[in-house]
Amino acid sequence: MAISPSRIAAFECLLAIDGKKAYSADALATAESSLGEKDRGLCHEIVLGSLRRQIYLDRLITKFAGAKKLDLAVRVALRIGIYQLLFLDRIPAFSAINESVELVRRAKKASATGFANAILRRITREGLELVFDDDIDRISVETSHPRWLIERWIVEFGSERAIELAQANNAEPPLAFRRTARTTNVDLDEVGRPSRYVPGCRLGTGDSRRLMELERAGVIYFQDESSQLVAAAAVANTGGSTLDVCAAPGSKTGMIRMSGRDLIVAGDLTDMRLATLRSNLERQGTQGITLCRYDAAAGLPFADNTFDVVIVDAPCSGTGTIRHNPEIRYNLTNEDFVRHSSKQLKIALNASKALKKGGRMIYSTCSIERIENEDVIAGLLAERPDLVVTRPEVNERFITEEGFARTFPDRDDMDGFFIAQLTRSD
Repeated sequence: MAISPSRIAAFECLLAIDGKKAYSADALATAESSLGEKDRGLCHEIVLGSLRRQIYLDRLITKFAGAKKLDLAVRVALRIGIYQLLFLDRIPAFSAINESVELVRRAKKASATGFANAILRRITREGLELVFDDDIDRISVETSHPRWLIERWIVEFGSERAIELAQANNAEPPLAFRRTARTTNVDLDEVGRPSRYVPGCRLGTGDSRRLMELERAGVIYFQDESSQLVAAAAVANTGGSTLDVCAAPGSKTGMIRMSGRDLIVAGDLTDMRLATLRSNLERQGTQGITLCRYDAAAGLPFADNTFDVVIVDAPCSGTGTIRHNPEIRYNLTNEDFVRHSSKQLKIALNASKALKKGGRMIYSTCSIERIENEDVIAGLLAERPDLVVTRPEVNERFITEEGFARTFPDRDDMDGFFIAQLTRSD
């Protein structure tokens, strides 16, 4: 039996994500470039849907397969099949089963085809009730978040909020976008409604295919509402020279340049990240940005007191972007938060030296973890008493008691970001 291109592409994506720790966005971009529109849509749905339900799918596989050890290719094919059977109503059961079995055969695991076929057919006939060790295990499985992460969020946010966060991470996010420097006479109001919180940001309405056409033409740029919020906060109030310390992939850099800043310097760690930054800026049609390569954790190649605005969108765990990048939850450990926090503080300290007196520093992450956010700022202030926390220019709903800004996927229907604004005293 022939396998549809969409399922082959989804299978290869999921193998790369699980086996090689590839990012879903990169794997999908590569796979979907050779697919037609219909196949692109199904591939996208299977990959992200299977990732968002992975722990639940694996628990069902264990229920029917017992302690049998499965090759990764067999497990991925079963995840794809079960996801379609349980969550995609428009897919006929025979297609989901037969093509998943053929994926096992295509992966040269012919001896496991009968086993895979039996598991998938039992899924359609038998009860799906699962037995849980305790309530946290139930939450972990039903939301497909690792138990340790649920426990961590319960400590930080409380049980009810932890569940809401995990559930929100499995929802399809809205398509947020903005214009680029290439936008001409296209009426963007026809394809998106204005954001309530970020000037120039729009949220997709109606036919997403039109949005994809505009994005491929360079007329619009997809960027989550919360990410645009950070850039909007960076360009508020004072103008002048601007340094974007951790600039790749370039979403915020391009938005800042379009605000009219004359002198913008942007840099990052590797040649590969600079190539990505340069490519994304070209796609947005932005020019006049000086690019530099450096290790910001080790030091910056600028004299002290050089820039009016310094932006540190620090490398982080990305727990605020799980709904866009569902594989993040499976690759993190508690130790990663400590490692990120240490590096973030080094970068922030080095970046603060380049800030002029009276200048502003914007520190942001796409993490919802306190250790990567408020704790880093506390460490920075201990080293730099000349920095003062000032209110970032964002809507009041995002301002915390400590004077920072926070967004959350469950509360705000946007990615989870943290924003701190620090002003250097004269």
